[in-house]
Amino acid sequence: MEDSWLHMNKHIVLVHGTGHGAWCWYKLKPLLEAAGHQVTAVELSASGIDPKQIQEVHTFNDYTLPLLELMESVPADEKVILVGHSLGGMNIALAMEKYPHKVSIGVFVSAFVPDTTHAPSYVLEKYLEQIPAGAWGDTKLFSVGSPGREPLAVMSFGPKALENALYQLCPPEDLVLAKMLVRPGSLFLEDLSMANKFSKEGFGSVKRVYVINNKDRAIPEEFQRWLVANMGVIDFKEIKDADHMSMLSRPQELCKCLLDFNRI
Repeated sequence: MEDSWLHMNKHIVLVHGTGHGAWCWYKLKPLLEAAGHQVTAVELSASGIDPKQIQEVHTFNDYTLPLLELMESVPADEKVILVGHSLGGMNIALAMEKYPHKVSIGVFVSAFVPDTTHAPSYVLEKYLEQIPAGAWGDTKLFSVGSPGREPLAVMSFGPKALENALYQLCPPEDLVLAKMLVRPGSLFLEDLSMANKFSKEGFGSVKRVYVINNKDRAIPEEFQRWLVANMGVIDFKEIKDADHMSMLSRPQELCKCLLDFNRI
């Protein structure tokens, strides 16, 4: 029998990127459900409607906690499909590291993919080396903290950054939605630089595939292709004329990509 999740009901877990929330999957989620799959869109800490504020989230593990709690609740004899967008690639990598036996495949959608050789921060550092100064326009950078804690570097996307770098091919109503709902977030770069490497037995043991958004201005196509070539990705699909937010600008095409990863 063909080893394909295209023809079987699967639990697909969608993980958003920095500053976003479960709301950004509102177009993709019903498409996957219509194809017969159970779909959960996770709300990470201090994101979307989560009640925490970013100054209450001290580590990347804290930020990822809602996803880790979901993975803990998955029965030991079941496996999920993890889909991470943008920085969400790092969140699903952490879940893959901690629960490799509960993940059948990790799907990275224009997302950061770590390796098992370098510190988890390595892929973010390589990205920041290539981004020219001023590329994020009116995005605000600042620090937050609480007594007895190291300050956390935070970013807050400005309206022009959303319009020109992330949502340039999205319908105007999705850009308006983003301007209303996007919250401050962090790359947790310092925390990830001190974290243990992802292991070959954990994260490295789970199959990884990639979706390239070829009109992405936030994570440029060249960097996405570098990730595909260097980070243990076994297969990839490309969505033409997709900006960073392909779940909003090209939801049908993204759904097809996910369903076309049919041998895992």
